[in-house]
Amino acid sequence: MNAPLALPALEEIRAHEDEMMAIRRQIHANPELAYEEFATADLVAERLQRWGYEVHRGLGGTGVVGTLRAGTSERRIGLRADMDALPIEETSGKPWASQVFGKMHACGHDGHTAMLLSAARHLAATRNFDGILHLVFQPAEEGLAGARKMLEDGFLDLFPCDAMFGMHNMPGLAAGQFAAVPGYAMASGDTCIIHVRGTGGHGAMPHHAADAVVAASAIVMALQTIVSRNVNPLHTGIISVGAFLAGDAPNVIPGVAELRLTVRAFRPDVRDLLEKRITEIAQTQAAVFGATADVDYIRRYPVLNNHANETAFCQQVIRDWLGEGGLKADAEPVSASEDFAFFLERVPGCYVNIGNGTGSQGGCMVHNAGYDFNDAVLSTGATYWVKLAEAWLHKDAGATQA
Repeated sequence: MNAPLALPALEEIRAHEDEMMAIRRQIHANPELAYEEFATADLVAERLQRWGYEVHRGLGGTGVVGTLRAGTSERRIGLRADMDALPIEETSGKPWASQVFGKMHACGHDGHTAMLLSAARHLAATRNFDGILHLVFQPAEEGLAGARKMLEDGFLDLFPCDAMFGMHNMPGLAAGQFAAVPGYAMASGDTCIIHVRGTGGHGAMPHHAADAVVAASAIVMALQTIVSRNVNPLHTGIISVGAFLAGDAPNVIPGVAELRLTVRAFRPDVRDLLEKRITEIAQTQAAVFGATADVDYIRRYPVLNNHANETAFCQQVIRDWLGEGGLKADAEPVSASEDFAFFLERVPGCYVNIGNGTGSQGGCMVHNAGYDFNDAVLSTGATYWVKLAEAWLHKDAGATQA
């Protein structure tokens, strides 16, 4: 096993680092897509049971929740990791690269799972806390809202939490450094499908047709005015047309065109505005060209809102452990989306990033065929979970937490 560069971590966690690295690489080599995380869930459940956790399976289909109690307090905390992979063919060339064609852990969920398992082992061995610990291994973060499905299946009824916390790796952030942004920290992520319907015809006689391509093109250009002319310049909105589908012959005017959009916002009111204006512009622009537009606006992930008190708590845990340098002081919101936002709509909490490294150490950005999680941060991430859980469920704490 190649030893990773040593970063700050508890020595007791460092002692089983090789085992956790092996687990991470095993999961990486055997990726499973959303709601198909059967082998990963089996592995997680077996380890948790071995270490003395009460294990509940089946929430969200393949979700696993491990519960550990210590002391007499009824305070409750939830720590979450995601387990699913992406439909990408891996090109990293690593010895532990995906063995499954067309699937890979391109976002580091293998590392997230291994970090929380490492913390689980240590917390079970030491039980240096007073309260109830829920470790949540969630399926289907990548676009299919596993967090929402677990909530719909009764997660908070079965496992009430006073607060919940999540963590994601971030290439480009120094390895082992943390970022915790209070407030709106990650954008909402929605999909919009626009079907433009005109009248097809011969390319040589366009006056007999209502050209869906021209109408859809006008819609694409008009959509660009929404953020520049409708959204407050001090706020943020993103509308990107990722696909424009129409026709298949050079001499045929298509009667139908399809646009596929991704839509992002950092504020719920901006999200509402974008949906309204996209619908209005698509329909009115289509009408100008004698066509119609059907707009299917699909709300996927809400804005991720890190609660002030819980974020300040996470930041202090990091400072107390690593000093000011352990926390990126000027961290900014990220325009990607994350379904941990569904948990944060129901309970207070905070979602932090841990640096995957910079330059060649950190590798490429997530969702890239060449990406790999940096094993050097495994023990550091696990130590963060331990320190956070022990601080929140401190043996001398009162009935309420900051």
